[in-house]
Amino acid sequence: AGVAGAPMPGNKEDWGPRIAQGNDVLNQHAIDGYTGQKGMMPPRGGNAALSDDEVKAAVQYMVAKSM
Repeated sequence: AGVAGAPMPGNKEDWGPRIAQGNDVLNQHAIDGYTGQKGMMPPRGGNAALSDDEVKAAVQYMVAKSM
């Protein structure tokens, strides 16, 4: 939904610079949380019960939709 400045899956313009950082950076930001110029993301998308693998799978899904 683009909450707190999050890029919408499929929005290549917003995702392009993020994808360019590489999967390791994207995964780390998703797991640990991140605050940047366009907004913030809580750790694990706000769901502390998610495993690292579940978070990484969600990131990869959004990246694939946004390439």
